[in-house]
Order: sequence, then C-alpha cells, then structure tokens
Amino acid sequence: MKHISKEHSTVLKLLWVAVLVFGVAAFSGVHAQDGEKLFKQNCSACHKVDKDLVGPALKGVQERWAGKEELLYEWIKNPAKVKDMGDPYVDKMLAEWMPKGGLMAAQLVNNEEIDAILKYVADWQPAVAAVPATGTADGAAQAPGAAADTGISAVWLIIVAFILLVLIFSLVGVRSSLTRLNSAILDSEGEEVAPALSSGERFKAWMWKNKTFVAIISILVLVYFTVLGYDALMGIGVYQGYTPEQPIKFNHTLHAGTNEIACVYCHSSALKSKHAGIPSANVCMNCHTGINEGQSAEGTAEIAKIYDAIGWDLESRSYTGEEKPIKWVKVHNLPDLAYFNHAQHYVVGEIECQECHGQIQQDYTVAGQFAPLTMGWCIDCHNNTAVRMDGNGYYDEVHERLVDHGKEELKKYLEDGTISVKDLGGWECSKCHY
Repeated sequence: MKHISKEHSTVLKLLWVAVLVFGVAAFSGVHAQDGEKLFKQNCSACHKVDKDLVGPALKGVQERWAGKEELLYEWIKNPAKVKDMGDPYVDKMLAEWMPKGGLMAAQLVNNEEIDAILKYVADWQPAVAAVPATGTADGAAQAPGAAADTGISAVWLIIVAFILLVLIFSLVGVRSSLTRLNSAILDSEGEEVAPALSSGERFKAWMWKNKTFVAIISILVLVYFTVLGYDALMGIGVYQGYTPEQPIKFNHTLHAGTNEIACVYCHSSALKSKHAGIPSANVCMNCHTGINEGQSAEGTAEIAKIYDAIGWDLESRSYTGEEKPIKWVKVHNLPDLAYFNHAQHYVVGEIECQECHGQIQQDYTVAGQFAPLTMGWCIDCHNNTAVRMDGNGYYDEVHERLVDHGKEELKKYLEDGTISVKDLGGWECSKCHY
C-alpha cells in the first residue's frame, strides 16, 4: 500500500482494513473458504478477530455498523472521503483509534470479498486447547506409566566409553604380562622360545589368520567412505539451513506467528508473480508509523533501522526525504536453468508457504533456507502432492477434458482417489526447464 498523502504520513494504512470488510451484505461470488485467506492478506497486520491490536477487535463489527452497510462499503473504498462526511459513528471511531495509528488507505477489495471476510469473522470461534491425558510439571502430555525421562545423557555415554577403554587397555596389558611370563617359564625349562614379534608383525599375522573377517571389514569401510564421499559431492550447491545475517533482524515468529500477519501481506508479489518479492519499507511503515517500540530493546533498535532507511523522523513524525537502501541478503537461490512460479504454487496449487519454507511462524526469527531445493526434492513433491481440483476454476478445463476424452486415463488416476501433479504433467522437463 502507498501512503495517502504527505499530510497523512503518520497513517497506519491497515488500521481499519478489517473494519472495511465487515458488513451484513449477503455472501455470494467468493467462496466461503476464501474469507480466512482474504482476512489474513488484508486485515491481520493490524487486527485480530477476538482482541485489540493496532486496530480494534473485529468480532461484533457487524453490529457496530448495523444500519450503515452502504457507508461501510464506501469507507472501505475511500476512507478519506467518509472521514469528512461528519457521520457521528465514524467521528467517534476516528477519535478513538486514529491517534493510535492514523487513517488507513483505500483497500482493493470488492463487495464479494468483503462479504467473504464478514462470513469468516462471523463464524470464527476460538481454538480449543487439547487437554493432555496426564499432566506433567510443565503441562506436557505423558502416557500413563511412561518414564519421566528415557533419554541417556551425553555425559553418561562418555563415562561408559571411558570405562570400556580402560578395560580394553587393561586386558591388553594382562595379555602382554601373561605372554612374557609364559616365555620366561619356557626359557627356564630349556625349551625354545619363539622370537618376539613387533606390533606390526603381530597385526599382519592376525590379519592373515583372519582373512575372511578382515575382507568383510575392509569392504564395509570402503562402502562407508564411498557413501560419505557421494554425500559430500551431492551436497555441492545445496544450501539447506543457510541463514545469512541481514541488515534488519526481521522477526518472523513475532509477525507471522504472534501477530498472525499473512505471509502475502508483506510478500504480496507471490499472488501474481513468479517471485515472492522483498517488501519495501513503505509496507513496514503501514504498521510502524504508529508502533515505534518493540517487545525488547533489540526490537526497538531494529524498528529504528527502518526509520533510518526510509527517512522517518520520529519526533516530528514526518519524512525527511533522506532515504537509504536496505541491503537485504538473498536467501533462496535457484539455478538459472530452473523455473519456479510462486503464484502458480500458492494461488493455483493452494500450497501453503510452510510447505517450502517450514513453520516460519513459530520456528524462525531471521529466515533461513528450510528445504534443500534440489531437483529430487521438487520431483518428490510433484509425485506425492494431490491436486486440489474441487472448487478450483483453474482445473475445470483439465477435469472436463479428462471426463470427456480420457475416461480410461481418469479411471487409472483415480484408483487411489487422487490426481497428482505428476499425473498432470508435473514431471515433464519443460515444466521447470526452458
């Protein structure tokens, strides 16, 4: 979103995003299941359903706007215009919330999308926490009769290994002593004593005596190091786990997890482009115009870096015009020979971001590369992922073609009840290489 004007530079543009999308108009063109996705894309940056965030909680907003549905739709599409109409409810709402974040910008949602979000919020119910069968001190579930801790600590493993080594060396010493004693007895009795062999000679003699065992061990060792070498070679160019230091330590756990902001709110290009895109600092300022302190001193320092990059003076609450580029470090790098389209996977295929990027809403602060992004990994996904064809208009033509002209082929695909990406040509070379 872009700022409304210079005079409204303090605007938190999503402050009333969710309010925009709540009315009592009938739900029609957009599927009900789209309501949650639309809410996360347009509203979740500043609103939660059940509690206040940057903007007010959205549960009950239909009642608050009762009798003013047309005005609500106008507010959604042009809040600056409605602001000057002098409506008592709007004036009261702005007096309470505008000082906290400013006036929001106009939203690019149509009436059907507003109805879908209304339906989602009206039907929303808080998640019920699962009650563990038996409790432990920290609240974790534990099966009846299970041991409190079945793991073996590394310290005990080291102790056991040390004891075994002491026993081995002790036994070797006892064997050497017995050998010397036996040689002394034979010598005292005048019998011929075999010449003493060096350690290397004894080892060679042992190997010759146990040729089969030595051959098996040698083969196993050769196979082991061959596998290690193969894995090392196959790991060239694979950067799974790569987490570079970024100029701003953006906390994904806080934003996508605690605040439940949808990934595509910031990475909006994923909705229409092959690239997910890096959000501009203007997107950050939608919220951080009003939120200038983090949950810790480190968070506040990172917010200050945003202000420095975009040229925002916190004291005067205005832009200085002195901007600095944020030099983000690219994390995910596919080779030039591979084609990947975010919109195709997220919008058409309805694949959640977490499938490729991991549980970023709970496991990550600064993002890193979760998946290996190898060809084998992509092929496995295309082979095992079932296409969601029901209610997905993109696949209507494919489904019709299979029904009308490929009944035997369709029957083959549906033997297991699913059609995979591979079945629709997801293994063709030209799908990913061009």
